[in-house]
Amino acid sequence: MFETVVLVCVGVGLAAACGFRVFVPMLILAIAAKAEYVTLSEGFQWIGAWPAIIAFAVATAFEIGAYYLPWLDNLLDTIATPTATIAGVVVAAACVYDMDPLLKWSLAVIAGGGAAGTIKIGLAGIRLGSTTTTAGTGNFLVATFEWMASIVMSVLAVFLPILAAIIALVLTVFLVRFAAKIVARFRKKESTA
Repeated sequence: MFETVVLVCVGVGLAAACGFRVFVPMLILAIAAKAEYVTLSEGFQWIGAWPAIIAFAVATAFEIGAYYLPWLDNLLDTIATPTATIAGVVVAAACVYDMDPLLKWSLAVIAGGGAAGTIKIGLAGIRLGSTTTTAGTGNFLVATFEWMASIVMSVLAVFLPILAAIIALVLTVFLVRFAAKIVARFRKKESTA
């Protein structure tokens, strides 16, 4: 039972990291699987193969670099939000084995996809705020924070999965509350206008 909890924590931590950057957690999971530090669920062994590692490395380099282009970063957030959610589901499902498929996929979609999507949407809002207040000149700070946080969160998920899952939960709750405050301010402005 404890092993299953740890595996779910690995998946949730990696899924949360997908909210920061889509391909960094997949690359770290692939490397960890290749090093036989993480066992992948049946049907997901392709993640630990050399072609996947190379593809994730190239995609990671392009993704990190593209977020440093001021006009492209906000556009990428539009595409990356659903992509991060899907990646969160995939990494969460890849990490959990010896579980009923219905429960596994339910956890992957709700916890993995939910964490990744919530974090990505929250960060897209922060980037939009940065674009609005700094005309995009501050976005490189947001981009740097995001890829660094993705690496840290991914490594934590592999080596300290329970801590990573707790951080993922805290980040998700924080970003939901942050979004609720923004929506409340927007509605207040709208009602007074």
